[in-house]
Order: sequence, then structure tokens, then C-alpha cells
Amino acid sequence: MNDNITTTPPSLKPEQKKTFREEALETFRFVLIALAIVVPVRMFVAQPFFVSGASMDPTFADHQYLIVDEISYRFTEPARGEVVIFKYPQNPSQYFIKRIIGLPGETVLITGAGQVTIKSKDAKITTTLNEPYVAFPKSDNIERTLGANEYFVMGDNRAGSFDSRLWGPLERDLIVGKALVRLFPFSTAELLPGQFKQTQ
Repeated sequence: MNDNITTTPPSLKPEQKKTFREEALETFRFVLIALAIVVPVRMFVAQPFFVSGASMDPTFADHQYLIVDEISYRFTEPARGEVVIFKYPQNPSQYFIKRIIGLPGETVLITGAGQVTIKSKDAKITTTLNEPYVAFPKSDNIERTLGANEYFVMGDNRAGSFDSRLWGPLERDLIVGKALVRLFPFSTAELLPGQFKQTQ
């Protein structure tokens, strides 16, 4: 007696072709999910920014492409030496990129060939800044005491920057974020480009 059992596999149903409506619905769902992820990131976390002009030379060049971190300053305050993107106080539809020099309550003094000195709120501590990022200095004679929510910002190209020396302090609520990534050109790609921590 033959004990072998032979079974015939069930017939496989041919894959049904999706209708135009089903494909359209699937595409629509994909787009909705993508927008739900991308839009909040674009609006509240990070956004692209093109450097325009030479005010931050040699740290940043014209047309470099940056990604701006918009979320960190929701939890921490801007620090001296950080490169920030902000709305220009006299025309908030324009965005500027500069470096934070003076913090709220401090007094900023610029003398001689552009040497920057910072006095603390109580004027007990005086710090002369080390600024290796400045390649194009400019002679100035400025003294400015900052308010509780004010920052003093300057471009690294001191000889060619339109900044707090001319239009005054920057209000905290105008700061959009800090430079997180330099993406383009690829030869200059960098994380936290231009950031410099001042040592007291």
C-alpha cells in the first residue's frame, strides 16, 4: 500500500489591481502623513536659511545654506559667542545672522581698534573678549548698557556689518534660533558652525 500522500496546493488568487480611486486614496494618506511630520518640524524645530552678504566673513560666506535650530532657545537662553538668526528690529520681515556679544544687563564697551570689553550687571567683573573669528576689525567708540531682555549682536566682519553698533540692542523675542548645521557648499559642511564659547 502506498503511504505517500500527495496534496494539490490551493490555487493562488491573482493579485487584484488597485483601482484609480484606491491608489489616489493611498497617495493622499501618504501625503497627509508626510505633511504631519514635515510641517511641524519646519515651523517649530528647524528651518533653512541662506546667508546673504558678507557681514559674517570669514565665518560664513554669501549664499551658504544653513539649518537653523528653532527649539533650543525654548529651553535655554542664548549664550555669548553663539551665532543666531533673528528678525531685524526695524523690519521684522527681514532675517539677519550675527554673533551674540553682550547679554542682558551687561555693559558693552568697544574702544580703539575694535576691542570689546564686557562689564557684568553689578560692574564688578570686567572681561575683555577673545575674538579669533574677527578677521576684519573696525575702530569704534561705543558704550551700551543692555536692558533685561536685550542682546548686543555683531557680525564677524566688523568693517562691513550692519548690527547693534548702528541700530541698537536686539530684543529676546526677535531671536529665531541658532545656526545648527551648514549644509552647502558640501566642502564647508559642519555641525554648529561658527559657535565659539567665551572663557571668562
